[in-house]
Amino acid sequence: MSSGNTMSLWCLLVLLALPDPTVSTNPGVKVQITQQGLDYGRQIGIAYLQENLMSVNIPDISGSKDVSPIGDVEYRLSGMRITDLDLPQSSLGLVPGTGISLSIGDAFINLHGDWHVTYLGFIWLYNLFTSFIDQALRNSLETEICSLVHNAPLKSLNARVDKYAEIEYSMVTPPSISNFLIELSLKGEFYNIGQHQDPPFSAPPFSLPPQNSSMLYIGLSSFTANSAGFVYNRAGALSLYITDDMVPSSSPIRLTTETFGAFVPEISKRFPDMMMKLLVKTSTQPNVTFEPNNMTLQAMGTLTAYAILPNTTLEPLFILNMDASVSGNFYISGQKLAGSLQLNGIDMGLGTSYVGELQTLLQMKPLFNIFIKLVVIPKVNEYLQQGFPLPAIGRMNLINSKLQVQKDYMLIGTDVHFTQ
Repeated sequence: MSSGNTMSLWCLLVLLALPDPTVSTNPGVKVQITQQGLDYGRQIGIAYLQENLMSVNIPDISGSKDVSPIGDVEYRLSGMRITDLDLPQSSLGLVPGTGISLSIGDAFINLHGDWHVTYLGFIWLYNLFTSFIDQALRNSLETEICSLVHNAPLKSLNARVDKYAEIEYSMVTPPSISNFLIELSLKGEFYNIGQHQDPPFSAPPFSLPPQNSSMLYIGLSSFTANSAGFVYNRAGALSLYITDDMVPSSSPIRLTTETFGAFVPEISKRFPDMMMKLLVKTSTQPNVTFEPNNMTLQAMGTLTAYAILPNTTLEPLFILNMDASVSGNFYISGQKLAGSLQLNGIDMGLGTSYVGELQTLLQMKPLFNIFIKLVVIPKVNEYLQQGFPLPAIGRMNLINSKLQVQKDYMLIGTDVHFTQ
């Protein structure tokens, strides 16, 4: 049996059931989808439906119907499959407080399958098909289409960053749905891989102003950035050994005991003509603050200086306490947020000395600034340029993106483009 039919289908994607009730109330990330974004999403969604409907399994339909004057007639439709379809008209609307409605009009679907009835009369069979079996097929197809809508890749928003961290983008509260946009509240929290331990601070409330010039707006709060600092510090990833081969060859300042011996003679006296190694690491998680047009990161840590003995053993010379301030510039690269840091300044204090009193600590400060600027900051920027994944659906690319730093959050306004 083959059949071509024109029908209208309607499906409501109820978004209120998506949040995880076990997570905290305040989000770290907010996403606004404007009407422009919904209209583009509808085009992509219809293409997704057309592609996937061709392979959908339509359940067998069977039953009986009382047909006068011959009584009950049993029927069965099996092996139904779609051989052709067209979804020429569709609309996507917002249902405030509930979800998204998808309406498909004048859909043409050609079906092929087997049928069996206990009584054959052409006029009766035609009437039965158009009045009853047609409705059963319509209900079955609508169920399958709504299932495809609900199972579309809209919820797989968690993202792995690297070997240390992943970001959870699950919803923490029901979406806020108005007549012109949807606002999603996402957790936006970094976790250590395989160890979901919450940081010792919580996400403060923040709000995004309603806007409509782009398809999508993403607000990243300082909580998200600080949860990243907590995770990387906890994993021991915020540390770096500096060796002389990492210092640009053009620099006259070398990482040797002779260089530091000019300030602390005891160093070159006890460890003559030896190379040195510095270990820079954080002692607590960095703290990020967002102010209008400015992102500042404050990091406290230590710098440990070692002499490299002839047998490659490291001999500690001294440990300094550091309090560094850096500013950041960020930009969108593909589907990621990337950036770079600039050093504002460093305060230093003596922690421990193994080479006597360091009377010349202030004189050595410019030396350490050079190593931080020439080695540490470029290494950090090399990593930041790899970027951190933003909330995304499938093969979604961000285009025409604009980034602003506001008080307590970073705002990204962007259009989107899906690739095959």
